[in-house]
Amino acid sequence: MPTDNNAFTVSGGVEVPAPLPGTLWTVGAVILNADGAAFAQKRSPDRRLFPDTWDIVGGHVEAGEPLLHALAREVEEETGWRLRHVRRFLGTSTWTGNDGAGPRREADYLVEVEGDLSSPALEWSKHSAYDWFTLGGLDRLKENRAPGEFLIHDLIARALRDHRAGR
Repeated sequence: MPTDNNAFTVSGGVEVPAPLPGTLWTVGAVILNADGAAFAQKRSPDRRLFPDTWDIVGGHVEAGEPLLHALAREVEEETGWRLRHVRRFLGTSTWTGNDGAGPRREADYLVEVEGDLSSPALEWSKHSAYDWFTLGGLDRLKENRAPGEFLIHDLIARALRDHRAGR
């Protein structure tokens, strides 16, 4: 659990949706390294939701938890890094998992973190690998996904293109 959820800054104009009570929300973080590559981790094959697929850092928002605090918590829990700055809101999406919990809304952000980016402290019980992805190597993000289920691929591709364009 993060030691101080308020230790990060947020760029002006970053949208933060206000979840309605009773709705399921998740958050996601696209993290870029100094070379402009995006971090992704591979979910373990025994995971109930989206087994053996690539994912960005993120997870479920707890009831009453502010979205950006959930984002900071998930970054630290899944990588050991600390959220330093929320640069940009990448948008929301709606998805339904295969766990019967119904539809979820997801708010995704481009963020900056602090910590040793060459050595994330993955939750190895939940993730089996990690890598840094550039525009030329994004096809691996489609592994074990059905056609049309390329949310992570498309999100990272958009973030990388926008970053390259200076946005």
